[in-house]
Amino acid sequence: MIGVGLIGTGFMGKCHALAWTSVRTVFGDVPPIRMVHLGEASDELARKRAAEFGFDKASADWRGVVEDPEVDVVSVTTPNQCHPEMAIAVLQAGKHVWCEKPMAPAFAEAEAMLAAARASGKVAALGYNYIQSPAIRHIRTLLGEKAIGEVNHLRVEMDEDFMADPDAPFFWKHEAASGYGALDDFAVHPLSLIQTLFGRVASVMCDMARPYADRAVPGGGRRAVETYDIASSLIRLENGVSGTLLVNRSAWGRKGRIQIQIFGSRGSIVFDQERFNELQLYVTWDRPTEQGYRTILAAPHHQPYDRFIPAPGHGLGFNDLKTIECRELIRRIEGAPATLIEFDEGLEIERTVHAMARSFAEQRWVAVR
Repeated sequence: MIGVGLIGTGFMGKCHALAWTSVRTVFGDVPPIRMVHLGEASDELARKRAAEFGFDKASADWRGVVEDPEVDVVSVTTPNQCHPEMAIAVLQAGKHVWCEKPMAPAFAEAEAMLAAARASGKVAALGYNYIQSPAIRHIRTLLGEKAIGEVNHLRVEMDEDFMADPDAPFFWKHEAASGYGALDDFAVHPLSLIQTLFGRVASVMCDMARPYADRAVPGGGRRAVETYDIASSLIRLENGVSGTLLVNRSAWGRKGRIQIQIFGSRGSIVFDQERFNELQLYVTWDRPTEQGYRTILAAPHHQPYDRFIPAPGHGLGFNDLKTIECRELIRRIEGAPATLIEFDEGLEIERTVHAMARSFAEQRWVAVR
């Protein structure tokens, strides 16, 4: 039996709750899950969400979740600036933690989180669910098989338009306390894919931009935007591969786009998160009359697609990736091999983000390590 605690019940909090409640139904090879204790900002909201999400207890103090002896693992899905204090408290209480990305706005805080994880001996995982996609797993297989030869260049873009409207009000993601903006809110996801597929980034050259200087404040007046919604970076990986990373939170028309283009000596691969149940493969060893990209649809042989749907082409969803991630977390807790971004790998992503920010500030190429 695994006793689960949850701190925060916004969009990602609900994703975690759905994952915890569905993981045993989907996979069948995990222990029974008990939804023990939920924490929110007020008693009323905590009780409401606990009833909706199926938790036995509710508290307006997140420390109550951490200190509950019936809780074995805590999902932390609060705003970025809350992650360090909460995750460290969970680990110091002798419990496993599943913390949403990014680790922390400040690199020193991320280092402290990793130190706490190492001292505790508990599993400390980050919410990078895009690496769990069956399509991404198949890309990793194709790369391992050298299906497109030796990779020499990649281009990665992540775009959404939830900050594209200039009339939208100021909120917490516009505050400097939340981090740099698109770099640590967005770029960390593509970086998790790059790190999973290719390894670490060695050096970067970055530019950032604010499309809107200020935002309206509810109740009247305006407040200066303190973060950057757009970031563009040249990157060079430790294995010598060159690339670009472009992220934009103000890109009208883009809803959940993470596009990866991988170019090799014998072909290329294209993947787009907005159509994440398929990928495009081009290989030069086809017959000349059949050149062009072929579409590969996610199917049961692209595991663990088969645990959700028995037929190809039907498609998984965002929350299904969280369920896969939850199962990987449980495997790791049980001591089995797992595909996860843990705090040590997460710190490398944070290191890259901060190198990009330093590159922008100093207007030069910066070594990540």
